Amino acid sequence: MRRLVSIAVVSLCILAVFGMSHAEDVKVGTVSGQLMIKGGGPMSGGMVFLYNIATGPPPSSDKYWRVPDFVAETDDKGRFSVELLEGKYCLGAIKREAKKLIGPPIEGDYLFISRDEKGTPREYVIKKGEKLDVGVIAEAVPYKRSVVKEGITAIEGYVQDADGKPVEGVLVFAFVTPTIVGKPLFVSDKTAKDGKYILRVHAGGNYYLKTRNVYGGGPPLSGEIVDSYGEQAPVAPVEVRVKTGEIVKGINLKGVKFPGRGPNTRELQPFGKKGGEVNR
Repeated sequence: MRRLVSIAVVSLCILAVFGMSHAEDVKVGTVSGQLMIKGGGPMSGGMVFLYNIATGPPPSSDKYWRVPDFVAETDDKGRFSVELLEGKYCLGAIKREAKKLIGPPIEGDYLFISRDEKGTPREYVIKKGEKLDVGVIAEAVPYKRSVVKEGITAIEGYVQDADGKPVEGVLVFAFVTPTIVGKPLFVSDKTAKDGKYILRVHAGGNYYLKTRNVYGGGPPLSGEIVDSYGEQAPVAPVEVRVKTGEIVKGINLKGVKFPGRGPNTRELQPFGKKGGEVNR
């Protein structure tokens, strides 16, 4: 018995040491700074977006809306600090006119994407164990919808309920794998009154579409719009192949109300990990 206990203790010690060693191998750095409204005060109560260049295209406000990899909130002085895996990142931020709204910007929001002198999204290099301070950036301006229409790559269609009626206010998400695990890469603006959506993407390829009327993860609440519900077999994502510079039309999607089960409460988790939530 004592021998078994000793073996168990040794095994636990080995696992503990291995775990510590594995944690130490994670290459993590920190980026911080202060964001300001151009010609105004601090970008307080805003949301900072970090986009990993290795996982997708640079962010854009007029060609497509990419879902960020990491998010963090700014404090009352517009300051932020985010722990990130080593790599190259683009930086953006948004301050909502309506604080409860999340997702792509709407007119009236303050939007900022860090750019170089040529207007290209600036890349910030994060290195293991280092702290990068981007300083004070006063570039946030009121968002004005100006969507590029020529030469874009996009998917269009309508979101309809079980009776074929249009569903307003729904987002369409584009995943790059059929398992739709993790976060999507792109998201549309909300559907119009007629249920129409346009999902702009960076380039051609295979995309897997899902609909929902909230932007973020977590189980749906009663009354929210989802693809399917109840005991029905899960609805597979709609696969669409699109060529670069092409708009694929007529991709209609379903959106049904979730009837709810269990407690009707949930803290909505935005797509993208919160600052400091790094897998170790």
